[in-house]
Amino acid sequence: MDDWYKIENVDLKCFACGRENNCGLKMSFESNGKIVRSENIIAPHHRGWATLAHGGIIATILDETMSWAAIHFFRKFILTRSMEIEFLKPVYIEKKVLSNGWIHEQPGSRTAVMKSEILNEKNEACARATASFALFDPDSFKNLKIVPEDLLNEMEGMFK
Repeated sequence: MDDWYKIENVDLKCFACGRENNCGLKMSFESNGKIVRSENIIAPHHRGWATLAHGGIIATILDETMSWAAIHFFRKFILTRSMEIEFLKPVYIEKKVLSNGWIHEQPGSRTAVMKSEILNEKNEACARATASFALFDPDSFKNLKIVPEDLLNEMEGMFK
């Protein structure tokens, strides 16, 4: 059996993983060194049709899981370049889902291709995604000026 350990997040306001974002998903992550995963129950206010999770929420969960896998395994800041999603089965609100993310390939030092999936309570794949991510060292990411420097400095601690 693999040992799972928690991955710490410092951006408390992020829509997907921020613990202090009242409208958000409040995702948390753990890893076994091979994959990153998150277990969630999608809230009713994130629904699409009736009892189904909104497709944008499904996309967000897949993207965030791949993002955290890239951050964790490459120890870099990341930005999503492109993402392709397959919706395979309905994802229901108020039901437990598990998202997994992992490295698919690294075609260059500044690019990673990641994969993720969402599994339902029966361990059936409901959605899958593949995405290309830009990888940044701290100085290059600082130059983009998209994150306040104090938060950026705190986030660098995640790479240690």
